[in-house]
Amino acid sequence: MTAERILHHFPLDPASRQVRLALGEKRLPFTDHQVRYWERPADLVELNPSGLTPVMAEGKLVLCESRAILDHLEETYPEPPLLGRDPSERAEARRLLQWFDRKFDYEVGGFLLHEKMEKRLLGLGAPDLASLRQGREALRGHMVYLEGLIAHRDWLAGRRLSLADFAAAAHLSVIDYFGDVPWKEFPGVKTWYMKLKSRPAFRPLLADRWPGLAPAPHYDDLDF
Repeated sequence: MTAERILHHFPLDPASRQVRLALGEKRLPFTDHQVRYWERPADLVELNPSGLTPVMAEGKLVLCESRAILDHLEETYPEPPLLGRDPSERAEARRLLQWFDRKFDYEVGGFLLHEKMEKRLLGLGAPDLASLRQGREALRGHMVYLEGLIAHRDWLAGRRLSLADFAAAAHLSVIDYFGDVPWKEFPGVKTWYMKLKSRPAFRPLLADRWPGLAPAPHYDDLDF
């Protein structure tokens, strides 16, 4: 008998979205448990002392945060493979995972999501305009880089869909929830994102809503 799989997550957390996309692509069912991580709920902290999402429990096995969960999913449920079959593509997918979880998150999400989402959730007042401007400028730099990658590849890491695409889409989709992605300036990236939005694994993300945080009008539009 298969152990129950429970995902503790926050819907607008890019790390949580990566895991949800991977679970969806591998067609692995799970029980959805949304948490208000900023309140450090006792049940979440008991599972993960850092108090961060996502956390996935499979029976007695508890996996904390996205990289541990994604590695577990690849090792335990290898089909379909989400790191590619070619060594060079696997290496590139891992590099881009780091790119988004460290560089993009620090330079873009750390400004835009902090100002537009975290401040609202924590009751810290209005967004700082200088920080928003800095985040948007950094976002354009990353979009230029992605446009260059996708011009010569079918997917970000190479010929096949990979965790690199899910990492990028997870981060960009939350930015897009708040309407800050300049899609018209980057047609290659927009086409790539439209392909991802049309996949069944992505549909639950398009239905995400959080009280007090309304999405941009085009957020769930497949032909935006």
